[in-house]
Amino acid sequence: MNCRGNEYDVSCRINTTDPVAVNAEVNRIFLELYPETSTAQVDRAFRDMTDLYRGKRPGYHACDTAYHDVQHVLDVTLATARLIDGFDRGRVGVVPLGASLFKLGVVSALFHDCGYVRTLDDTHHKNGGELTLTHVSRGGRFLREYLPTIGMGEVAEIAAALIHFTGYEIPVPKIQVPSLEYKLLGSLLGSADIIAQMSDRCYLEKCRDRLYPEFVAGGITHRRNPDGKDELVYESGDDLVRKTPRFYAGASHRLDSDLGGTHQYASRHFGGQHLYMEELQKNIQFAQSIGDEDERAALKRQPPTTIPLRWR
Repeated sequence: MNCRGNEYDVSCRINTTDPVAVNAEVNRIFLELYPETSTAQVDRAFRDMTDLYRGKRPGYHACDTAYHDVQHVLDVTLATARLIDGFDRGRVGVVPLGASLFKLGVVSALFHDCGYVRTLDDTHHKNGGELTLTHVSRGGRFLREYLPTIGMGEVAEIAAALIHFTGYEIPVPKIQVPSLEYKLLGSLLGSADIIAQMSDRCYLEKCRDRLYPEFVAGGITHRRNPDGKDELVYESGDDLVRKTPRFYAGASHRLDSDLGGTHQYASRHFGGQHLYMEELQKNIQFAQSIGDEDERAALKRQPPTTIPLRWR
């Protein structure tokens, strides 16, 4: 994929730093699946998410987490739409998810990480990374208040539960949703979150330079073991990169077991080719290949900058 720029998705077609471009592609997928269905709620959610992340929503700072930024959100949203498309197009004797659940999945994806965005009255936290351990629950509270404003109040509680499929506050088997179709939707969303970020062309650079500082702020570079001893989990951004293949082993189990292998619906969307997994594997293989080499010399890509200068 030599054509792929750092701001583009795995298909080399969609600029995932541009909400308008991703909105248009999601609408295209949606309307091909469900012709003559309104995209008004999806369009409104894209605008509102963009305002939130840019600091234009009353009561909120702009996003200041460089890893969990608007590009990540848009990449996950696009992947979610594609997985739903793959499921609904490839079903055999299975009821499709349909337009309403497609919209719910997209809106949930757009706001799945909004819990990282700090409120103006938060005088305790200085950076969204400090909210790492609670950001999913915070996002759930946001969705409970937000969805009624766009005419989706009847699924606000479900959306608040669905975004837990992207986090680790609640084990996947214990996430409470009303029916199997919502469990499927949550699994598609959780899968999209993993495959979108790990297939990012600058994934390893982002881990080193952006995710590690968020981990430091969130207090998860150390952990307390059952014996009471403190264990250093990641000693630096370079160490995080070196341990990425080990992380992927766990993520792979989550994808194929906890989330039911639903990431495979990407192949149906792309006509038989799993572009996300292909690009993901390239990143993991490169992380393995650099080993003890100087990551500064090996990882040279420059990820797009999407957060306002005043927050960097």
